[in-house]
Amino acid sequence: MPVTIPQKLPARRVLEEENIFVMDEGRAKSQDIRPLRIAILNLMPTKIVTETQLLRLLSNTPLQLEITFLQMESHTSKNTSEEHLLQFYQRFSQVKDCKFDGLIITGAPVEQMKFEEVDYWDELCELFEWARKNVHSNLYICWGAQAGLYYRYGIEKRNLKKKLSGVYSHSILSPSHELLRGFDEEFLAPHSRYTTVDIADVLANEKLELLSASEEAGAFIIASKSRRNVFVTGHVEYDADTLSTEYFRDVNKGIDPEIPENYFPDDDPTKEPKNRWRSAAHLLFSNWLNYFVYQQTPYDITTIEEAAK
Repeated sequence: MPVTIPQKLPARRVLEEENIFVMDEGRAKSQDIRPLRIAILNLMPTKIVTETQLLRLLSNTPLQLEITFLQMESHTSKNTSEEHLLQFYQRFSQVKDCKFDGLIITGAPVEQMKFEEVDYWDELCELFEWARKNVHSNLYICWGAQAGLYYRYGIEKRNLKKKLSGVYSHSILSPSHELLRGFDEEFLAPHSRYTTVDIADVLANEKLELLSASEEAGAFIIASKSRRNVFVTGHVEYDADTLSTEYFRDVNKGIDPEIPENYFPDDDPTKEPKNRWRSAAHLLFSNWLNYFVYQQTPYDITTIEEAAK
């Protein structure tokens, strides 16, 4: 089944070229079905790229999804045109009276700042609190995961000695958990961050489950026992060339970054990297939509109850 997106959204052309079924809003309204309402708070600087990455993964299920992109009112984007944001995004204040089956909160390039120093932190906290009664299941990615763990469970992020950048092997710690259904016992996923959350802090919280971890990258997939919050510390949504783009961006800035680990063939940046995490990415999003959203959310979306921590 398709994702329902605006006719002129740039991601539409890319997805149709990949033979992914997308539907415009007019056709969707003619179908006698209640689509799942998914909001995406896109905090990434390259918003159009992130839109395509997330829609590609969300589309790979039999469920019809109605997507709403959100932006923070207290932050001005420097890398995405105001025209694009006005046409395709809503501000948080515009959806406060709405209910959503699912909410995705992306990463953001602010992880070296204290949470309280981020210009939209107060508004984000307001959104976190609003989501308790208005969203059935939340999926947090990278910095979004760190922010969610800090706000909801008091888990601090920790500075790393150097940037964690590369593709790492991860182990399954809870094989029977629905979110990991179909996963190999070991799988790959990309990371790109300067901070982390300690595994010990996650394990010490009785309301959380550590589902997957990596020797090099640490805690990876964390879920609340209430099934209402999922935290992913890496970037399974990344394209094959995303880490490459970040690496050469920093090279051109004169930062002299380290080559992303286990990424370029033979650690040679002149060689084209391959996507070796695509299947895990699709599984994770499909399982979240199926087991944490579709099978749990009420048919009457207005009856969503306050989420337990």
